[in-house]
Amino acid sequence: MNLDTLISSNAVISNFEIKSKKRALELLAEHLATEATQANHSTETIDALKVFQLLLDREKLGSTSMGHGVALPHARTELTEKAIGAFLKLDRGIDFDSPDDQKTDLIFALLVPRHYTDEHLKILAQLASQFSDEKFCKTLRDTNDKEGIYNNLINQGTSE
Repeated sequence: MNLDTLISSNAVISNFEIKSKKRALELLAEHLATEATQANHSTETIDALKVFQLLLDREKLGSTSMGHGVALPHARTELTEKAIGAFLKLDRGIDFDSPDDQKTDLIFALLVPRHYTDEHLKILAQLASQFSDEKFCKTLRDTNDKEGIYNNLINQGTSE
C-alpha cells in the first residue's frame, strides 16, 4: 500500500510546540476530521471533537506508542468512508506512555471505517513496519518542511 492513499500533504503537521499527548491527539483529530470531511464528498462536516474522543477512547485501552519515539493512534468509526491518516512531527518529544519510556516525536494517526476490520490491521502492520525502520524515522526527524516530510512518507510506502 502506498501511503499517498491514506494521507494528503495537508494532513502533515511539523515542528509544533506541543507539550502533552492530549493536545497532540486534539491537533491530529482536527486534521483527521478535515480530511475525512473532504474524502466523504459530503456537505456534512465531521466533528473534530468526536474524532478526538475516538482517539482518546482507544488510548484508554492501552497506549498506541510503539516506542523509539513513535506512536500510531488509531480508531475505527462510521464517520469516514475511507481510511484517513494525519502525521505530526514534534520539535520535542512528549510523554505518550511509551513502553520504553522514551519521549514520542513522530505520530501517525489513523481513522478507518468500522467495516475495515482486516484492512485496519493490515494498514497498522504496514505503518508499524515502516516506523520500525530507524533510517526512515531519522529521515523524518531530519526533515523540517511539510512537503519534504510528506514526500518521505509517501516514497517510503512505495518500497513496500
